[in-house]
Amino acid sequence: MSLFSTAYGNVGSSIYYALGLVAASALGLTPLVFLFAGGLFALTAQTYAEGATMFPEAGGSSSFARHAFNEIVSFLAGWALMLDYVITIAISAFFVPHYLGPFFGALSDAPGDVVGGVAVVVLLVAINVRGLGRAAGLNATLAVVDIATQTLIVVLGAFLVLDPEQLVDQVHLGEAPTWSQLIFAISISMVAYTGIETIANMAEEERDPGRDLPRAANGVVVAVIGLYLGITVIALSALPVTQQPDGDFTTQLGTTYQSDPVLGIVSALDLGAVQGAAEGYVGILAATILLIAANAGLIGISRLSWSLAEHHQLPYGFARLFGPGRTPAIAILVFAALAILLILPGKATLLGNLYSFGALLAFTIAHVSLIALRVRQPERERPYRAPWNVRLRGRSVSLTAILGGIGTFAAWVSVLVLHPEARIVGTAWILVGLGAYLVYRRRLGVDPRHIHRRGLEPPNHLPRFTRERGGHTPARG
Repeated sequence: MSLFSTAYGNVGSSIYYALGLVAASALGLTPLVFLFAGGLFALTAQTYAEGATMFPEAGGSSSFARHAFNEIVSFLAGWALMLDYVITIAISAFFVPHYLGPFFGALSDAPGDVVGGVAVVVLLVAINVRGLGRAAGLNATLAVVDIATQTLIVVLGAFLVLDPEQLVDQVHLGEAPTWSQLIFAISISMVAYTGIETIANMAEEERDPGRDLPRAANGVVVAVIGLYLGITVIALSALPVTQQPDGDFTTQLGTTYQSDPVLGIVSALDLGAVQGAAEGYVGILAATILLIAANAGLIGISRLSWSLAEHHQLPYGFARLFGPGRTPAIAILVFAALAILLILPGKATLLGNLYSFGALLAFTIAHVSLIALRVRQPERERPYRAPWNVRLRGRSVSLTAILGGIGTFAAWVSVLVLHPEARIVGTAWILVGLGAYLVYRRRLGVDPRHIHRRGLEPPNHLPRFTRERGGHTPARG
């Protein structure tokens, strides 16, 4: 349950911001866009389930690439994931104050939302540097409450606002949305499903990953896709697409309520005497879920930075442990500062675009790595095998990895083509990181392609049996 709840918390939290970002472009086709992205997510979940059960260690796609190819490809995947975690912190923290708007109106707009988002990051840094960042019981409770609340919204919406005929009539493909809007929406929709790395990063904490990881991954896929479909159908019934005087088609999901779309749905349900209480409850729940998601991003950064530093892919300082909490404080501070820099412009669309860039690149590398491992290391033990297997070069290869790799790569290319900010910032992030990695490896006198471990002692928030496995004195360098 803890693995499912933590993974669901990371993936499911995205509905509180992804819905508005996607609906602004997808309009009446928003449910189908999320369904398409959910299909890619389901394929990707199978890849992560197989890869993480083979290599139950921190790193996710970076770890898969290390075993399938070399340290350069591994670093690229890890560095893309690092961007993903930074954006997780930034986008989750930025949307927290918007959902607290019913209580503190100044937080709904600039500069209150920016100040509030920065304050959230600072608070979480203080908590994580002290080593208090994880609460599995709270995550499980919130996941159950969140699923129940979203299910209740769907059920109430089905009785109060659902209008199937209106859902069909508001779609004018080629005009609302236009073909370019549709492709743009698809390219950003993967922001809704970019928490699957959590399952891979928690693999080493499971006593039976071959059983627990696939079960959790499949459970998250079913829960998230089902709720997204239900919520988007109710959302477009409550806040339908309308044509403005200037001829443009819009929905309040992508305009008035872009920064708090679920709150917008509740406000349109007309719940009578309990309307105010319902909006307050959803606002507090959403803010709490997003706070937990931002915290999970900081925990992910500390795990991943430790893994990269252990393999001489980042300097030792990023894994150096401080204080009684034994946390990699330098990594937490550096990457949290980057998250704050991304919050300062106050642009939700910028954060969404960058989020998709890092995640889709990491997903593509994970799919390709799984295919390579099937071909190059067919004898390796696989506690779980992704389904739909076909023969390739005499080896059994999963169609889920092939189709998933094609889909995520195409989506990543569309992000590069259609989103200038992601193209510039994301490409710069990769090039600067790769250049620094090559220089660092050269300074150490180590081949950038070869595995070179330090043997660091993990932080306290990694599992006990991992600490026992790597618990000798850290080497510096």
